Amino acid sequence: MTILTPVLVLVTWTLIIWIWMYAVRIPAMNAAKIDPQSARHPGSLDVLPSSVRQVADNYNHLMEQPTIFYALVFYIYMAGSADWLAIDLAWAYVALRVIHSLIQCTTNRVTMRFTVFALSTLVLMILAVREIAALLMH
Repeated sequence: MTILTPVLVLVTWTLIIWIWMYAVRIPAMNAAKIDPQSARHPGSLDVLPSSVRQVADNYNHLMEQPTIFYALVFYIYMAGSADWLAIDLAWAYVALRVIHSLIQCTTNRVTMRFTVFALSTLVLMILAVREIAALLMH
């Protein structure tokens, strides 16, 4: 197992959320008699129930901040600085993003979700600061 394994897990998790999104969105669109063509503009599906929209929102969130994680992990791997702490931090980030998804896709308690998001951001910051420090020491 390398530092790239958490990347694979987060990619897989993102694809699971994609499946979940369409598993709830398509039936909701059918129930609301929404023509798929009318969903071509942002906000056009805002009429769907919150429980459906929050899964799509989470999928979108997995397209945002995790891109920093992916770039950072690939940098760490390419720089050859994937020590045990970096690997543990990468796994912590993935675990926190999965927890964030589960909160957002189910109860969607904003304060809980924000706390987990803030912790995952802190993990990214620690990973980045470690790499910058290592770069400055050379």
